[in-house]
Amino acid sequence: MTYFLTSSPFGVGSPYLNPANRFIDLLREAVVSPCAAVFVCADPDRRAFTDHIALDMKKTLLAAGFSFSSFDILDGRNRDDTAALVKNAGLIVLAGGHVPTQNAFFQQCGLKAAMRDFNSVLIGISAGSMNSAEVVYAQPEEPGEAVSPNYRRFLPGLGVTKTMLLPHYQMVKDSMLDGMRLFEDITYADSFGCAFYAIPDGSYLLGKDGRETVFGACYRISEGTLRQVCRDGQAFAL
Repeated sequence: MTYFLTSSPFGVGSPYLNPANRFIDLLREAVVSPCAAVFVCADPDRRAFTDHIALDMKKTLLAAGFSFSSFDILDGRNRDDTAALVKNAGLIVLAGGHVPTQNAFFQQCGLKAAMRDFNSVLIGISAGSMNSAEVVYAQPEEPGEAVSPNYRRFLPGLGVTKTMLLPHYQMVKDSMLDGMRLFEDITYADSFGCAFYAIPDGSYLLGKDGRETVFGACYRISEGTLRQVCRDGQAFAL
């Protein structure tokens, strides 16, 4: 499997793919067109919204020169078809959204088992990238999650990678949640004994042939501290 785990694949304020850090070039090298594509939702019950963003994603990929023999959506309407859709797919796109909600759907539809022999191309977007990890760090996002004793911050993921990504770093690095600083007071404290990799839009993790490389700016958070490991326009092997 070749996987592109992005913060966002789109340019800033643009409906088109972001060419920064060789993303489009490397994606074109990996994807065989035409192919059967599957767009996997973030929320199985938000069907109209999923239809809308899946269509936008299809248009974006078509505009970049990719072509499809089919472009299916996987959500609550057809969760029983997961194995068949994955088996025939040449490209899987994991949508962005609320991490725990998407994670629960992945478990309900058996996506991890269905992808066990998947050997084509995966694109993760935001939450989809986070849920691709073996152990997912579900960084608190919505009000109440940071202080709730019932909110689970670590979840079982798809196991595509062991790297725990935190997307949209440029947008959320100074955010406050439940009266606390999202990173300094919450995420840094959760980083003892593990490592998170925060990436802004335009950066992504590429996995291929058993190797992983970060393209673009990236910050490693571990043992309560943050350090930059890669800059925009550069690549860093994990």
